[in-house]
Amino acid sequence: MNANSEIVAAVSTAVVGADHDHRVLLQSIVDTARVIFGASASSIFLVNEEHGDLVFEAVSGEGESFLVGRRFPATRGIAGWVLNARDALIVDDLSTSTVFARDIAESTAYVPRALMAVPLIHEDEALGVLEVLDPEPWARSAIDELTVLTLFASQASVALRIVQRNRHARRVLDDAGAEFGDLVSIVSALADGDNGRRQAGLRLIRSLHELLVDNKS
Repeated sequence: MNANSEIVAAVSTAVVGADHDHRVLLQSIVDTARVIFGASASSIFLVNEEHGDLVFEAVSGEGESFLVGRRFPATRGIAGWVLNARDALIVDDLSTSTVFARDIAESTAYVPRALMAVPLIHEDEALGVLEVLDPEPWARSAIDELTVLTLFASQASVALRIVQRNRHARRVLDDAGAEFGDLVSIVSALADGDNGRRQAGLRLIRSLHELLVDNKS
């Protein structure tokens, strides 16, 4: 794909999926997971494509007000283990776990006693991790926790992938600078306009496309 094609694809991606909407979906997933398991907290981590760390993307319960955006090495802790092993892990007593990184937990101002974690995988790519901290025993005994976590993971994986693509699109557009500034402005205007203006704008773009294609032939 050449540079121009990448720019066009990036703009298309940014129009189709709004990062905000998918962040709302991620938040609803951790909120629901926390309630279903009667947990103290639930969180979703995403692997950052630039530095490779795990980053808090959505948090429900303990740490909700300040943890989003915090990061830690993807090679450490239970989240790191689950990400790299691509396997779920349930630990009923973290004091006996050799994988648990207590120093990371302490840095979040909440140290759980028990934890459930599942990798978020989309098209064979490990994107992140879903964790549930200190689930209530009654909730775990009433449901198949791995089945429920897997269902949540499927939704979260798709949302995370779209978030990744949208962020990549924004980076490409930022790197492009003024050359594609008018294109970005047009796309933004189309997205924000009413239906009549949007349809009129799309007709103009189609006409321009036909003109450019005819000139090449």
